[in-house]
Amino acid sequence: MVDTQTHKLSREAPSFEWSHLWQPAIVNPVNLKSYTIPIFNLRDPYARAFHLSWLGFFVAFLSWFAFPPLIPDAIKSDLDLSAAEVANSNTIALSSTLVMRVVVGPLVDKYGPRKVMAYLLILGAIPSGLAGTANSAKTLYVLRFFIGILGATFVPCQAWTSAFFDKNCVGTANALVGGWGNMGGGATFAIMTSLFQGLTSRGLTPHVAWRASFAIIPVPILLIVSGLIFMFGTDHPVGRWSERHNTLATQIATRKGHEIHYSDDEKVMQKNKFGDNEKTITSLEQVTEQDEDVNAIRSAVDFAVNETLTIKSTFQLLVNPLTWLPALAYLTTFGIELAIDSNISGVLFNLFSKRQPGFTQTTAGYYTSIFGFLNLITRPFGGYLGDVIYRYYGTRGKKMWTLLTGLIMGASLLAAGFYLQNRRHSNNAQLSVLMGVFSVIAIFSELGNGANFSLVPHCNAFNNGFMSGLVGSFGNLGGIIFALVFRFVPEVGKSFWIMGVISIAINVFILLIPVPKF
Repeated sequence: MVDTQTHKLSREAPSFEWSHLWQPAIVNPVNLKSYTIPIFNLRDPYARAFHLSWLGFFVAFLSWFAFPPLIPDAIKSDLDLSAAEVANSNTIALSSTLVMRVVVGPLVDKYGPRKVMAYLLILGAIPSGLAGTANSAKTLYVLRFFIGILGATFVPCQAWTSAFFDKNCVGTANALVGGWGNMGGGATFAIMTSLFQGLTSRGLTPHVAWRASFAIIPVPILLIVSGLIFMFGTDHPVGRWSERHNTLATQIATRKGHEIHYSDDEKVMQKNKFGDNEKTITSLEQVTEQDEDVNAIRSAVDFAVNETLTIKSTFQLLVNPLTWLPALAYLTTFGIELAIDSNISGVLFNLFSKRQPGFTQTTAGYYTSIFGFLNLITRPFGGYLGDVIYRYYGTRGKKMWTLLTGLIMGASLLAAGFYLQNRRHSNNAQLSVLMGVFSVIAIFSELGNGANFSLVPHCNAFNNGFMSGLVGSFGNLGGIIFALVFRFVPEVGKSFWIMGVISIAINVFILLIPVPKF
């Protein structure tokens, strides 16, 4: 729980100072969320929640995305896979993550992001350890389906920082942990291809080397990080997740007429503390609720606390257009990122392996890893700009910034598609041109991902876990849709411009969905 002797309390967000990066978090006494992100102060529970959230998501990629960099040559040859079977395996992996993200969202609202994150890593380590048993396309499908569980770590990653950081910086926090976590996609291409190459250079056959790679890297790291989360993570600023209503924010929500939905466990806890009178109290005894606290509230983000889903609240969420705005936008931006991570290595390998001596599976993997590593800057910058725009234009500004990135990304996909299609007969596509255009696509897709999860906390704020899960799952749905485009449109150029048309159409369609002012 927040130590009031260590943390400074402030009713207004302070202006940025570099010292905020290492000093204890400055806390909003209403909701106990931090106005600052103390990245370099690992003794602070806000910093530990920040770092463990992105680290859990990062290491999930080491298994979740371990197949694509090795499939174009090693795994495809070893298991005698057709191009259709490779595409099917990618689709199955994305489908698994889609389902798990939908399921995990409500679990995060009920049990908290820390526990959900740790258990997902443990569950994902099991099929990762069995990856070497694959001996056919069918067994590969099964393994990739269960390894896809790890993709759901994105949901607690975003929900964890949303619970710890206030609206002035939550976009930056969400984008940083999402972007740094997504770097795992780029790191996995570099790590797995290098490890495979190193093992084969030491005398192992490709048949053994790719199987050994899974046991050497993903499994132990997944288990170690899950242990770190259990030991050093904190559920919520008040302490345990079951005590998250013990804030002034819950009192304000009640005064505004919001009906709090306690789970059965929380009801028992409330009765044990307060008898039959199920009231909540603030964990900061020196803070008393005054009328100006209520009057100063401008956004539901100020006082919203994650709540367990009910049938009634689920229906209300599903019929609310605001639910689908970030979900559909993320379908395009993260869907395209998944398509790039899963397919560009194979595209580059097929285009240049016969034309450029020395252009191997490893070379294609290194080029593809660049797009993942861009997340170090792009996704955080997308969320940071969302926070900056919010100060001047409110939530509407965040919405317009999110959709603008999707539209620019879509236009870049059109350019890439037409470039490749116009050169398919002469086969003279230039690697430098393709990398330039793909980089623009990747940059704006990743900016859009950061912008989107700067917007998500403002959409149905009392069910942030549900929203994170739904929006995240729609990103995977986009990945599946675009994987199917690759599957059924064999002309690479045509498949890219079709994806561009889809992205532009969706972002234009959702332009009219209204958002809260703040």
